Amino acid sequence: MSAALVWCPFPDEDEAAALAGRLLDEGLIVCANLLPAMRSLYRWNGERGEARECGALFKTTPVLLPEAIARIEALHSYAAPAIVGWAADACGAATAAWLADLDRAAQ
Repeated sequence: MSAALVWCPFPDEDEAAALAGRLLDEGLIVCANLLPAMRSLYRWNGERGEARECGALFKTTPVLLPEAIARIEALHSYAAPAIVGWAADACGAATAAWLADLDRAAQ
């Protein structure tokens, strides 16, 4: 079993937690780590910007990765959320066993 991760910033912790709850309920992730009070410096539409956001790191499987990303994009309040997902090169045995429950539930 291998792991996949999704990174995405949110406007606040409440939205990140609500979306994480939906993904957990829908069986698309096993865990979400929320990092509130994140300071984001960015360039958007040719201009520099800065915002306080809440970062979220979601743990899922490579099989569910595309669906998890699509669901985050559909539920996110930003018009163009920055969502990055990738398959992890390795994970621990306990994490692999935890993630295996997702794939079994999806079948």
